[in-house]
Amino acid sequence: MPAKTRSLLVLAVTVVVLVPLALVVVTAVVMSAPSYACTSRPVASSGLPAATPAATPAPAWPAEGSWDSEQVSNAAVIVDVGAHLNMPGFGWVIAVATAMQESSLRNLPRGDRDSLGLFQQRPSQGWGSPEQILDPRYAATKFYEKLLHVPGWQSMSLTAAAQAVQISAYPDAYAKWQSEAQHLVDLITARLGITCTVSAGGPWHLPLPKDSYAFVSPYGMRWGRMHRGIDLAAPTGTPILAAAAGTVTSAQCTSPFCDRPGSFNVPGCGLAVEIDHGDGVGTTYCHASSLSVRVGDRVTAGQHIGQVGSTGHSSGPHLHFQVHQPAPPISNATTIDPVPFLRGVGVEL
Repeated sequence: MPAKTRSLLVLAVTVVVLVPLALVVVTAVVMSAPSYACTSRPVASSGLPAATPAATPAPAWPAEGSWDSEQVSNAAVIVDVGAHLNMPGFGWVIAVATAMQESSLRNLPRGDRDSLGLFQQRPSQGWGSPEQILDPRYAATKFYEKLLHVPGWQSMSLTAAAQAVQISAYPDAYAKWQSEAQHLVDLITARLGITCTVSAGGPWHLPLPKDSYAFVSPYGMRWGRMHRGIDLAAPTGTPILAAAAGTVTSAQCTSPFCDRPGSFNVPGCGLAVEIDHGDGVGTTYCHASSLSVRVGDRVTAGQHIGQVGSTGHSSGPHLHFQVHQPAPPISNATTIDPVPFLRGVGVEL
């Protein structure tokens, strides 16, 4: 095993035992989504169909795994509609997983009571006429429209977001499809050449250099408390990078001391940077060993803003990274899961 890989594994083992950050009372907020812009650039060498105009029959796609050509074609329509509506990519995964559960990605002419189509939408519940619902592009559009009206959907689990749209009798059924839905979405996105940018400062970037870190702790409940960011273990001194362009709103020690590594007994984020990216999005970078920016600085995507450390409430060198929406304020009350957000702007951790 290469020395670099061994080091990251050691860091991962060290950091994974972190005591979670203090739990705060969170009030429900309505997300203010940044302005996404998605374009389809079909890859010439793929030989696969491009985006399908409305009311045009979807071209056939090759089978993929256990999904036949018809099912993959329907998933492609769902993804393509999401891109045309400039939906964040996590929304595409939610929609495809929902259709996997409701119809096995088939445009069913009938279902329970008056349910129809890919999402088993019901004319009697205001989803549209039977003819409209049986148009996959219409059905996907209606799904996305309702998803956008779910407060905080980007910070929800896939199954919670899908259930908020569908109001299913089996609310936990969607989760089992997340991995397969993500695989199909990734495949379709690549073959259609779909790229998305966000108007909050332009392109987005990894918060640490590629291949320099190990992902050691996700966003969500951890040991009975909410962990409001993700932890990326990396050697001390690894450059911390601004995830997007913006303005530094805080760059300071947030713990009793930051001149040396912290511990379980030290509260706070240690040396930390907060950046306002505009369009209601902010980010936080915790536990640095040193900072390279000051309040008021304008930064660009990928700019060096500090170095990885273990200051504050930390058991080893790592970056605790948070995404906030809506922002301001940049606080624990406005955190969302960074992974689906970054995926939605074209960044894979």
